[in-house]
Amino acid sequence: MTHRSKSTLFLIEQIIVITVFAICAAACVRILTASYFIANDTQATSHAVLKAESCAEVFKATNGDIEAIARILGGTSGTSADGVSGVAVYYDSSWRVSSEANASYQLGLAIYPPRDQNDIGLLRGEIWILKTSGEDLVAFPVATRAG
Repeated sequence: MTHRSKSTLFLIEQIIVITVFAICAAACVRILTASYFIANDTQATSHAVLKAESCAEVFKATNGDIEAIARILGGTSGTSADGVSGVAVYYDSSWRVSSEANASYQLGLAIYPPRDQNDIGLLRGEIWILKTSGEDLVAFPVATRAG
């Protein structure tokens, strides 16, 4: 009879150990999964910042020439009825220029018309990068002297 109670105690101890191990393993899996998604978001943001900075440099180097910007970046350009010029560039998940249908990210550049006399000779705009899901990654204003 004594032998049987020792084996029952041993089994209960093993069940407790396995339960504690399973709880710890589940916590580790959750932490590793969260770190994976955080790393992916950080990598996407880093790429977005680099692409947006490149767009700002091209904007400045071309003095806001919308056609030249679109050609250099590999995107499309256009002007809206209210005078806002823009460039759209689409990127796949590896940050290579792609079509809109295969895009994971979109870079946008909007160049606004002068607001008043103080803005004459100054080109103002905004650069942003979005995930195709609509989430903003990067957005900031840009400006350069026209000419």
